[in-house]
Amino acid sequence: MFDVDRVINGVKRKWIKTEVDLDNHVIVQQVDTQMESPSQFIEDYISNLTTIPVDSSKPLWELRILNLKTPEAEAVAILRIHHSIGDGMSLISSLFACCRKSSDPGALPTIPMQKQTDRPRNRRGVLWLLLSVWSVLRLILNTLVDISLFMATILFMKDTKTPLKGLSGVEHNPKRIVHQTVSLDDIKLVKNAMAVTVNDVILGVMQAGLSRYLNRKYGEVDKSKSNNLPGHFRLRATVLVNIRQAIGIQAIADMMKKKSKAKWGNKLGFICFPFTIALRLDPLDYIRQAKTIADRKKLSLLALCTYLINNCVVKLFGSKVSSCLAYRIFFNTTMSISNVVGPVEEISFFGHPIAFIAPTVYGHPQALTVHFQSYINKMSIVVTVDPNVIPDPHLLCDDFSESLKLFKDAIILNN
Repeated sequence: MFDVDRVINGVKRKWIKTEVDLDNHVIVQQVDTQMESPSQFIEDYISNLTTIPVDSSKPLWELRILNLKTPEAEAVAILRIHHSIGDGMSLISSLFACCRKSSDPGALPTIPMQKQTDRPRNRRGVLWLLLSVWSVLRLILNTLVDISLFMATILFMKDTKTPLKGLSGVEHNPKRIVHQTVSLDDIKLVKNAMAVTVNDVILGVMQAGLSRYLNRKYGEVDKSKSNNLPGHFRLRATVLVNIRQAIGIQAIADMMKKKSKAKWGNKLGFICFPFTIALRLDPLDYIRQAKTIADRKKLSLLALCTYLINNCVVKLFGSKVSSCLAYRIFFNTTMSISNVVGPVEEISFFGHPIAFIAPTVYGHPQALTVHFQSYINKMSIVVTVDPNVIPDPHLLCDDFSESLKLFKDAIILNN
């Protein structure tokens, strides 16, 4: 995923300025507007696109427009971009630059800013010194442990084979992409009640939803038990972390500046997030456990270290070796997850109001990828699967949304 712009189809390339002919990039697909199931057609159409490589003879992006009405929108636009152009933050920023506020057609969308955590102002005294030393020691220890586990994952440590784990060659198979919209207000309700972050709630939703799904899958063999999960197994998600100094989504003009702290491109590091798959009596335990693991991962420099190590590997051994190492990380873990913040007000794309945003990726050696994308007061859960491994992605989406509902019900009951 890193520096893939350097090698395309085994040939070393470099970026050059070029004139863009929109007719080669914008495709208005002719479709039967009276078809019986537009949503199913769009799902099949996108799945077929995942088998067609992006044409490398022209700039690596295309926009396909399907004038089909669905339950969510009057039409669907599919923007396909090669990952060498940029990471999630770069691509969302470019989308923002093409949009305007629906309430003010002349204004760019409001860039959501991530709040910095307030730090204590009193930094004097022995206690503060001891806490600082302890924090540094924990940071070093956690980083060393994480790097050791990361190297073990590259070399030999694989996740347990489960109904979610893809086999060799899964990256070449067609993918099925589905999405479901839940309330961002519900997520914030749980967040505020438990004094956690939106990411903590999302990770809790993932743990609970995956536990429900796998329990059902293992129960297909023996339906006499309520808990069908194996005793112990390893299930991890690969998370690509933005390592830029500037946090959150940035204005594209700022990203293009030479000395920008939010440089355009792929500025990402790896971390592996372990999920504990189990059935809990208290659904909020999923969030508590996710928060504990997330807080531990935050006190580590693994993401920065993997980014720097990858840069060194590219310079010393080339992009092919870097790609092989990245392949091992993805293949030896079960899935990928991502959470990208979106616009805080309704936006329009060339005068057309946007109903939802559903980003995803494909082409990496995993059978499951889950993206969370916020937009106004909604959260899109986008699930990308290899249907040979996971034939029922809609059911998995339902498990995620049902888990959020259980969290909300538990919060209301406790209050």
